[in-house]
Amino acid sequence: MKVLIQQKKLYVIFISIFMLLSSLLLSMNAVADDHDGIPEFFVPPPPFSEGIFPCSQCHADMEVNKKRRKLFYHTNIKFTHAAKQRWCLDCHNPDDRDVLRLASGKLVSFEESYYLCGQCHGTIFRDWKAGVHGKRTGMWNGKKKYRLCVQCHNPHQPRFKPLKPLPPPIKPADIKYSKPTDEVPENPLNTIFPLKTISRSKNAKGN
Repeated sequence: MKVLIQQKKLYVIFISIFMLLSSLLLSMNAVADDHDGIPEFFVPPPPFSEGIFPCSQCHADMEVNKKRRKLFYHTNIKFTHAAKQRWCLDCHNPDDRDVLRLASGKLVSFEESYYLCGQCHGTIFRDWKAGVHGKRTGMWNGKKKYRLCVQCHNPHQPRFKPLKPLPPPIKPADIKYSKPTDEVPENPLNTIFPLKTISRSKNAKGN
C-alpha cells in the first residue's frame, strides 16, 4: 500500500515538472530571436521615422558615449519605460544607429522592432503574432499586414494616457420630447432663394 502511495506521489511530481518545463519552452519560443514560426507579413514603417531617419545622418560623426547621463539632444523625449533599469543603448545599437540591437547582440531593423519588444513582453508578442493583440488586416489565408507595437505604443512611454469615459446612454424613459405644435416652421431657404408662387389663374391663362 505504501509503495502505491509513493508511486502516485512520484507520478504527480513528474507530471508537475513536465508541465512546468513545457510552459517554459513555450515561453522561450515566444521570445525567440530567430524568425522561425513567424509567417510572412508586411509592416508599415515606424510613425516617428519621418524627418529623423536615418539616425546616422547625425550620429555618424559623433563619438559613442555609453555612459548613462542626461542627454543634450532629443530633449523632447521623456523616458519612462523602466527608466531606472533601461538606457538608450539597451535597444539602440551604439555602433550603427540605423538598426536596433537585441539582448543577444543580434541586429534588427526598425521594421522588426517587435522582436525587441518580445524580449520582455513574451505573452503579448505571442498574442500579437496570432492577431489577438494589436491590429492585423488581410485575408485569413493570405498575406497579413500587422501594425508595429510602436504604431500604438510610444516606445519611450508605452503606457497609454488615462482616457475619460463617455457618459452612459440615456434611458428611453429619461428622453424628453418637445410638445407638439401646429406651427409650420419657416423655410430658411426663402431668405436666400425666395420662392415665386404661381397662381392657378395665371397658369391656366398660359395654357
